[in-house]
Amino acid sequence: MKIICVGRNYIDHAHELNNPVPEKPVLFLKPDTAILKNNDDFYYPEFSKDIHYEAELVVKIIKPGKYIKEEFAYRYFDSVTVGIDFTARDLQAECKQKSLPWEIAKAFDNSAAIGEWVEMKDLKADFNNLNFNLLKNDKKVQIGNAADMIFNIEYLISYISTYFSLKKGDLIFTGTPSGVGPVKAGDKLTAFLEEKEVLHFAIR
Repeated sequence: MKIICVGRNYIDHAHELNNPVPEKPVLFLKPDTAILKNNDDFYYPEFSKDIHYEAELVVKIIKPGKYIKEEFAYRYFDSVTVGIDFTARDLQAECKQKSLPWEIAKAFDNSAAIGEWVEMKDLKADFNNLNFNLLKNDKKVQIGNAADMIFNIEYLISYISTYFSLKKGDLIFTGTPSGVGPVKAGDKLTAFLEEKEVLHFAIR
């Protein structure tokens, strides 16, 4: 399986990082070793001094697909959760300054925290109107709604499958809203999908 991540998919987040608003989805990959699940603790890596959280809606692909049309994209996922795309912001800035790829800042071990999966049929809202939020130490730091995504889930699945064959079990991180920020040892992160807590873990 693979993890496909979408960058800059909320206008406010692009602005807060002084990035241009993209005309096409910005994609990057994480390996399966990036997954952090079961509310396991996240251990601060020794190679960075500036790790940031980015809360995102995540879908899991349920069957193989290639060149998927937008109108059929809904058939390729049936559950959703909230995940955290951890970013080593200092390494990312250094790589960008040198015009180098920045996988080491995004794809390191345990950099993709995954919450509890919720089946779409159990949610009152359509995916494109789902609310989610993130609390750091019980203070709300990110609030998002899928309706604010620049590229909706159907377009993303269609676009991604043009370049990468999708397989059962693949994950798509759909981008983060504004409010990203640093974490330190001792912090606790809690994520909600609608009113359901789906993720809660500590930074060590």
